Amino acid sequence: VNLELALNLQTRLGGHLVSGHVDGTGRLVNIDSGIDFTRMDFSVNQELGKFIAPKGSIAVDGVSLTTNEVADDSNATVFTVMLVPHTLANTTLGLLRKGSKVHIEVDMVARYIYRMQEFHKNER
Repeated sequence: VNLELALNLQTRLGGHLVSGHVDGTGRLVNIDSGIDFTRMDFSVNQELGKFIAPKGSIAVDGVSLTTNEVADDSNATVFTVMLVPHTLANTTLGLLRKGSKVHIEVDMVARYIYRMQEFHKNER
């Protein structure tokens, strides 16, 4: 389990907005380790994929990360994250193997924007 302290109202915001709620699951489809980084590609269904953008935020198994690349096909969305050795050593992400199932929380702001667009689309 990956846990971080909750933000309080006096805390300076310096990261991503995630709430700790699981929106769905994904699967690790590729892992490529380099000297200074590890690239991980995750696949999610398109229902979650519509909330994922390049250079956006996402939580994988409770770890807040930045997406690098995002690609959609007819069945799924694949997003890439780049992890430094510290993240792999200090979270459960270092234990993942190709095919591992993970919990996904999409960006909170993306969910609100999507909801507002849907609401206004139905007003017309």
